[in-house]
Amino acid sequence: MSPRLDTRSLDSGLLIRSEHSMSHRCYDLAFFIALEAFEASAFHLSFELAASELNVTPGEISRQIKVVEDELGAPLFARAASGVVLTSVGKDLYTALAGIFSKTCRALTTIKRGSRTPMSRLVPPMRYGRSI
Repeated sequence: MSPRLDTRSLDSGLLIRSEHSMSHRCYDLAFFIALEAFEASAFHLSFELAASELNVTPGEISRQIKVVEDELGAPLFARAASGVVLTSVGKDLYTALAGIFSKTCRALTTIKRGSRTPMSRLVPPMRYGRSI
């Protein structure tokens, strides 16, 4: 059974997807861009360096960070004499994202090099003992 999508749009750009009593948030592309801005900022501990890496302004990085902070309801950075530092929530999120982005990058590189089986030959994943 595939999940049903509740198309009620939320202010933060989220859609709710539910299957039985479980619900998952399905984020739109704009939120993933905000996560990318956060990850770059956390890596560099600098909005300016993150902006340079992503070819945007530091102000845009700040706006993207605010989107993520508003969604989580917690600050991700604290100001320090040397710039910014990650809060405990920011450290947790960065740790998770760094691993996910790294794994995704490796998968994309593998696919680009043609080292994967063509899509038509892939076997669909199994769920509850049958293909989905």
